[in-house]
This record gives sequence, structure tokens and C-alpha cells, in this order.
Amino acid sequence: MIALRQIKRVPKNHKIVIEVPDTIQENQLMEVILLCKELPENDKANKIEQLRDSRHDPLFLNDMQIISDDFANVDSEGW
Repeated sequence: MIALRQIKRVPKNHKIVIEVPDTIQENQLMEVILLCKELPENDKANKIEQLRDSRHDPLFLNDMQIISDDFANVDSEGW
């Protein structure tokens, strides 16, 4: 069995062309499976809501504290 992976975007006409390598023989039986990924929610309102929620996220707050501690010496120096 040979497994090939191709990632395509769905065009307006909703038709996708699959490119088959020359090493695969003509008339060979193939099984095509479509796995559709969910679109990420990238709208502005969602991003703002995620930023608001981060104020109470313990993992995020812990990461921010670690970063702040890493730069504590630099912050105390006079420029």
C-alpha cells in the first residue's frame, strides 16, 4: 500500500483535482478519502474575547510570571 497526502483548498466550483504520481500504474484501484478540517475562528470579536479570558487563565498567568522573573535583572538596570 502507498499512502499519499495532498492538502487542497476548496475552490468556488467545489471541484478538486488529485495529482497521481507517475510511479502508480494506470488503472490501479485507489481509495480516496476526504478529511475536512474545521476552519479556525479568527474573527476579531473572538480574539478579543480570548484576550479577556487570558486574564484569569492560570497557565497563561504562570507563563507571564516566569517571563517577568527572567527579565527582572534587566528591568532593574538603569539605561
